[in-house]
Amino acid sequence: MPVEFFSEHISPPSFNSGIIGKWVETIIDKEDYTPGVINIIFCNDNYLLELNNRYLNRDHYTDVLSFDNSENQCINADIYISLERVEENSKKYSVPFADELNRVIIHGVLHLVNYNDSTEEEKKNMTEMENKYLEFLRSMTT
Repeated sequence: MPVEFFSEHISPPSFNSGIIGKWVETIIDKEDYTPGVINIIFCNDNYLLELNNRYLNRDHYTDVLSFDNSENQCINADIYISLERVEENSKKYSVPFADELNRVIIHGVLHLVNYNDSTEEEKKNMTEMENKYLEFLRSMTT
């Protein structure tokens, strides 16, 4: 299976890795890319902050970092997700933890298929795509 899940310095969340893995692969395919090896690594705030400092020269917490190792249209990547940020954001936005986790996963995947969120217009488009693919996930599980 091209999507694999790991954890660093934190217990992994409870979720259906088979469904989420298939969802990620399907989204990549729908965006006209080929899924290669995608590692989703769950970690804590400090671990992700260290990566953000070391590789992006940014000194702030974030919920997700995508490291793209793709070649041509084949997506190979490591997506790091801070479960502490996901938990905090789920409370902040009053959404279930699982929903916020799925949003962060898809956000990381969308970066790999060339969606950005630097400008207000890009952020709006990114959110629309997240919502579209979250709805698709709901249709996969009902």
